[in-house]
Amino acid sequence: MIDLTRRHWLILSGALAVSPHSAWAGVSLADAPPPTVWDLSALFPNEQAWATEREAIIAALPGLLAYKGRLGESAATLQAALQTNSDISRRFRRLRAYATLSSDENLQSPHGQERRQLISDLDGKISEASAWINPEVLSVGAAKIDSFVAADPGLARFRFGLSDILRLAPHTLDGKGEDLLAAATQPLGAPVQIRNLLVLSDIPWPEINLAQGKIRLDGQGYTKARTSPDRGERKAVFDAYFGAFKSYESSLGACLAGQIQVDNFHAKARHYSSALNAALADNNIPEGVYRTLVAETHAGLPVLQRYFDVRRRMLGLTELAYYDLYPPVTKLDIRFDIATSRRYTLEAVAPLGADYVDRLSKATMSGWMHAYPQKGKADGAYMDPSAYDVHPYLLLNHTDDYKGMTTFAHEWGHAMHSLLANAAQPFDTASYATFIAEIASTVNEQLLAEHMYRSAKTKEAKLFYLDRVCELLRGTFFRQAMFGEFELTIHEATERGDALTGTKMSEIYLDLLHRYHGDAVKIDPLYGIEWADPPHFFYDFYVYQYATSLAASVYFTDKILSGSANERDNYLGVLKAGGSDYPVDILKRAGLDMTTAAPYRALVAKFSRTLDEMDKLLA
Repeated sequence: MIDLTRRHWLILSGALAVSPHSAWAGVSLADAPPPTVWDLSALFPNEQAWATEREAIIAALPGLLAYKGRLGESAATLQAALQTNSDISRRFRRLRAYATLSSDENLQSPHGQERRQLISDLDGKISEASAWINPEVLSVGAAKIDSFVAADPGLARFRFGLSDILRLAPHTLDGKGEDLLAAATQPLGAPVQIRNLLVLSDIPWPEINLAQGKIRLDGQGYTKARTSPDRGERKAVFDAYFGAFKSYESSLGACLAGQIQVDNFHAKARHYSSALNAALADNNIPEGVYRTLVAETHAGLPVLQRYFDVRRRMLGLTELAYYDLYPPVTKLDIRFDIATSRRYTLEAVAPLGADYVDRLSKATMSGWMHAYPQKGKADGAYMDPSAYDVHPYLLLNHTDDYKGMTTFAHEWGHAMHSLLANAAQPFDTASYATFIAEIASTVNEQLLAEHMYRSAKTKEAKLFYLDRVCELLRGTFFRQAMFGEFELTIHEATERGDALTGTKMSEIYLDLLHRYHGDAVKIDPLYGIEWADPPHFFYDFYVYQYATSLAASVYFTDKILSGSANERDNYLGVLKAGGSDYPVDILKRAGLDMTTAAPYRALVAKFSRTLDEMDKLLA
């Protein structure tokens, strides 16, 4: 999935600066340009082969249904049923990868749009064909399931999945109930579909004349224009962009309110106490993790507001406004093309060991990424791990600057996570939870930034990297935690029976903006509509995991650079674990307890030390 926070930078000061230059000894610095267009033939040689496989998967669904009512017969029957379901899922994910990637090469292609629709339809068919499995496992009972697993080695790969099904027994419906929820998947997806049509197609985005030329202020144009060095232009950009959203406040509010009702419906149908409780239950994450994140973020707000004052001084302003948060306060005139980005990334990740570097070196030269923008191509960046039997694919829109290089390191961090998990785990336990997913990517970013910072020769360059860490901590920790608090607030409002309109959402969001930014930033009331911009609020308590992942990655990067090989191996063990256990437990085994306040306080302390370094340089 395309992230809103994958374009940030991190540099760690203090203990991380002690790692010796010899850590990068022996890394190949070859500047040979890697392939910049991916080769999808490893997935399917052509569209006809894709279509043939889709029909074959549809034809295989009755074979899965043939096991319905028979799971309690024997261990062999249970193993055969679960293996059939696994094989269908494995084949479907490869099919989906091709449909997604080929479509994103050119979003204007009608063939790509058709494949996406066919994939969505097949996903619904598979959900309906497999909806009976969990209720039937529960009806067989834990005692019999455990005896089957003990008797049949072929069930070992399904042990964790079966245990998880049994854990969720109080929240699993009978066969008819699960069939009904599966059949309702598409109609209950209407709120986000309508929201996306409004934002991507129907809102008439304004055009604005700037010094850099005329820009259409859709999401991509806004992201580019808000960094204008001219303060008057920045204000005009914010007013025009959020003014367009404001005109659709009621409709967008109805979409988000509808999504919250969907979340609440699922929670009630599955007998959860709240939508938050339901969202966290899938990965067995304690609700206290979410609430501790919010509380510790509040405690760290003075440090965030201190950063705003540093930014104000660097911009030479007497007062900082909300539209002053995005223009760069430092400059770095260095070109980082794909080959250079690859070279620096390989140098930076050397502390992760020779095997990691070797795997990454080979992967980046293997035609797995679509690197540069082209007409009709999807914007943003992502890594698609779907094809377990092939390899990950990466979509980038490389910009030949430092931002592009950090995105390169970030997405290849995701790819290495999948490669290591797939090598260590069977298909059924290879996919990792979102709660862990952003750790590998941001660790790579931090290692890159540390490497670049240590080699900086001028005060200006050092300030550049220090400012990038501040922007990462602001954007990926504090901002995402604020998003998480907004999502929690509006869900709890509906659970209390409060009316929730677009206007009310803007009031709630504006209050959070004032609380997080304090007196350090002037915020126009119009900007309360900003909640309508990010799509994350339609994905059921998803966004807070950016903040928790960054806190975890700060912990691991510190250990990797200042610790021993054992500390490095603990981190790599997290990546290799895939989805073989619950994410909080995987992290605990590596020495990190996300149920406590310690990770968040350590991150805030790192922010404070970074500001100390900036103050010294500015003085």
